[in-house]
Amino acid sequence: MTSSTLRIAVPKGRMVRQVAELWQRARLPWMADDSRKLLIALPEAQLEFVMAKPVDVATYVEYGVADVGIVGKDMLIEHPRDVYELLDLRIGQCRMCVIGLPEVSRSLTGSWHEVRHRVATKYPHTASQYFREQGQQVEIIPLNGSIELAPLVGLADRIVDLVETGATLRDNGLTILDTMAMISSRLICNRSSFRMKQKRIVALCEKLSLVIDE
Repeated sequence: MTSSTLRIAVPKGRMVRQVAELWQRARLPWMADDSRKLLIALPEAQLEFVMAKPVDVATYVEYGVADVGIVGKDMLIEHPRDVYELLDLRIGQCRMCVIGLPEVSRSLTGSWHEVRHRVATKYPHTASQYFREQGQQVEIIPLNGSIELAPLVGLADRIVDLVETGATLRDNGLTILDTMAMISSRLICNRSSFRMKQKRIVALCEKLSLVIDE
């Protein structure tokens, strides 16, 4: 990467399409849709895209491997990083919620302060802080996939997870008990990069800002 190249960390997976649509609406250069490379250069635009796991995007930006990145607010809450948060891109919108079975929810009413219950989640830091602020003693069980299964098989009384449409919850007889935070994708920036490449980064923000609310 040359000093004039702007390197952008993009989350791999289902978010790529939404990012691409936003980029194209802003008339910004984008990579070929069929590319499977992890590091994609657009020399004519002095851009490079780093395709990273969503959980790793902020790490690449914090350490200066990427100048800017696109990351879900859930990742920034769970794994705080020393970066600038420049824009709410209003894509990948969902809610971080406390979820459980309706019958278990009723049976536990009033008992959370008396008994140590189990909460399964892929956001252990965020969940622990939330329940501590609620004055509730819980045992956090870290899980990485199919979090909705935990209350169905008795692994946990509650789960903390992201909810987009709620269809999966309804299909499995689960209900939202509380909304902890509204989540969307954010544009973040390395602190040193913002000083060294401020003009380009500000121009990027301005172009995206024009189409975010469309």
